[in-house]
Amino acid sequence: MSTATSEEDLTEDEYAGLELVRETGGIHQSDFWKQLDVSSRKGSRIIESLVEKELVQRQETVYDGHNTYFVTPAARDLDFSLLMAGDMLSPFIGEEEIDPESDAFSQWIMNLAYEE
Repeated sequence: MSTATSEEDLTEDEYAGLELVRETGGIHQSDFWKQLDVSSRKGSRIIESLVEKELVQRQETVYDGHNTYFVTPAARDLDFSLLMAGDMLSPFIGEEEIDPESDAFSQWIMNLAYEE
């Protein structure tokens, strides 16, 4: 049974912590509580709650000579398979506009055809 939760169920502190982890892409627990301006104990509780709710992941590490955790956003069962053709990612993913008559798009379509 999954304990994943929606963000609407978070406390104000949990939401602020989740946003910090997402904005940084990953943060050491020792920096997390300092940046949130909470005690280390409260910071640990926030992270523990976010881990239990499957919103962040943490991994043991050494930082500034101390054992701590590195906290990263949780990968939420994302399925990119619909964007793939073989090992090619859709050319429509990105900032630039793609010409549907371009070589990149043609190659991607050809790879889709060869997958079956």
